[in-house]
Amino acid sequence: MAERDDQERTQEATPKKREDARKKGQVPRSVDLGAAAVTLATAGALFAFGSGAAQGLMGMLTEGLSLRSAELAYDDVMLRHLGELSALALLAVVPLFAAMLVAAIAAPAMIGGWTFSSESLSFKPERLDPVAGFGRMFSLRSLVELLKSIAKFALIAGIAVLVIRSQLAEIGALATQSIGPAIIEAGRITLYALLSMAAGLGIIAAIDAPFQLWQYAKELRMSHQEIREETKESEGSPETRGRIRSMQQAAARRRMMQDIPKADVIITNPTHFAVALRYDDKQDHAPVVLAKGADEVAARIREVAREHGVPLVSAPPLARALFRNVEIGRQIPHALFVAVAQVLTYVFQLKLARRRGYAPPKPPEIDPAVESAADTRRG
Repeated sequence: MAERDDQERTQEATPKKREDARKKGQVPRSVDLGAAAVTLATAGALFAFGSGAAQGLMGMLTEGLSLRSAELAYDDVMLRHLGELSALALLAVVPLFAAMLVAAIAAPAMIGGWTFSSESLSFKPERLDPVAGFGRMFSLRSLVELLKSIAKFALIAGIAVLVIRSQLAEIGALATQSIGPAIIEAGRITLYALLSMAAGLGIIAAIDAPFQLWQYAKELRMSHQEIREETKESEGSPETRGRIRSMQQAAARRRMMQDIPKADVIITNPTHFAVALRYDDKQDHAPVVLAKGADEVAARIREVAREHGVPLVSAPPLARALFRNVEIGRQIPHALFVAVAQVLTYVFQLKLARRRGYAPPKPPEIDPAVESAADTRRG
């Protein structure tokens, strides 16, 4: 059954799936990468601050072996002496501990980033299920992890044996040296060992980190059905999306109707289409479509225009061309400049004739070719 699920989950995880996994504390982690980083940081700190640490430890040993017999008469001398020596030892190794702490904190950010999830700390009864526990212990993944651990142990043990064999004479000579040179030589041997261990751990991390990233991506893979369900959950059901679209269209229609009183002219079909145009030579390079509609919406546009005294001009070819080719809020294309100019000139003459009591001018005759010209330009 699990094999069948793996076969069905062939799609990469969506950003939402990855974010949900991160909130649950599920991020890629490489223990070997952290171990390599800590070991290398310790070696670097030992190289940079080893001299100071050696002097601090030498001072601690010197102070520890210089207790005078007269001081033993006081009960608190040994305790105070122990505190002073502990402070000296701590100051000597603080740089090393600081480097290890920084590396341990920074290493997870290399592949998975930092994350904190209270959900991963919560109590889950299924973790106490002995059957599931035995299943995890004897699963294929546990076997792979066991083989990896054996291989890593063999590699690190082999490096350790090589380091000890190469430095065996130097290690034996430490007993014959004075405290100062012995501490310096021990530091050199330790640095050599740490660098060798870091190299081995680095090889392991270079293999393990990509594997963990691949394993993490594999575990988060989704089936087509899961992606569809996630999309449905995030966007809502088709009925909900339909209602939202209807509400958005209604709001846009209300805004459109509110702009009609600002129009200079309504160009009609005369019954099927209606397009409201505005032209302000101070802010518009070309006439702008404020509203447009067909059938019932066109009837409502004409009704609002009459209520606010906006002229209506019947120009079927131009009305159809504007309706099909120009979106609301956009300027008209060059192909319609002449025809729209004719209409706007007629509207201006009509307003002037009404103010002065003249006979109304003759409506413009729009060339029917303007419709095909606009369609050709759009295509």
